[in-house]
Amino acid sequence: MALSAYTASSGDPVLDRRLDWARAFLAEQDFSAAAELLAETVVDAPHFAAAWFLLGEARAALGETADAAEAFAHARALDPDDALGAGLHLARLGGAPAEGAMSAAYVRTLFDQYADRFDTALREKLAYRGPELLFDAVGRACAARGRAPAFAAGIDLGCGTGLAGVLFAPITGRLTGVDLSPAMLEKAAALGLYAALEAGEMGAVLEGAPDGRLDLVLAADALCYVGDLAPIFRAARRALSADGLFAFTLETHGGEGVLLRDTLRYAHAAAQVRTLAAEAGFVPVLMEEASTRSEKGVPVPGLVCVLARG
Repeated sequence: MALSAYTASSGDPVLDRRLDWARAFLAEQDFSAAAELLAETVVDAPHFAAAWFLLGEARAALGETADAAEAFAHARALDPDDALGAGLHLARLGGAPAEGAMSAAYVRTLFDQYADRFDTALREKLAYRGPELLFDAVGRACAARGRAPAFAAGIDLGCGTGLAGVLFAPITGRLTGVDLSPAMLEKAAALGLYAALEAGEMGAVLEGAPDGRLDLVLAADALCYVGDLAPIFRAARRALSADGLFAFTLETHGGEGVLLRDTLRYAHAAAQVRTLAAEAGFVPVLMEEASTRSEKGVPVPGLVCVLARG
């Protein structure tokens, strides 16, 4: 993750200023100068996780893969919760398994920092339309099953600021929002749409839901932060009523299995999604290729899916 908003200190103002200079070098793409300065900094402050993390970024940019992995490993060891996301960078460099690399602390920190500009960044810079695609897909899935698009109880996993809630709350009697980021939940609460909001890891919250009590489980642009989808699929299957639906978007790729993209988001192969759904006891009502967002003006490959209990 970017460290511009990361405020951890070395305990020495002089060394903290070095970190600011290193950030400036990185912003100017002077990676050699940044690496040299940061290498000196970690000698003087070997406990400074943020300096090790930035050193990893600088060395990775220089193509010094082994040295970058070593720096990220130091950052990871000094930051047990991995709020910096060093584990993700290690995975990208081949130094750790990809699927378990993303920590809850990293996601929480990322979105707490992002909350104030989240909606604008998604809509204006990334052309994000995940909730709209998902709402349309749920409507078509309901029509295919001969039922009205109305739900007594639903849960919005990774609800963020409530972009999906704006669409789904009017057709859901009681919609609960779940997100790791308290700052994002504060934005969602201001909408007044959710019956309840809960701060927590979405898989754990879904695991705790009573059996068969939910009619709709939503995950709009949330599963790209989950490497192993199987536990969430199983929990959704158990929590849904007999006629319930599990609707989600995710990023995909043309290969096999799960891929950690350079954006530090997971992409899942369509075949893997179908397999996991079947293993969890779902049947696909709708599974279509659809891009929910663009990056650098290029649509990101994705899927929109609506599953029903088999």
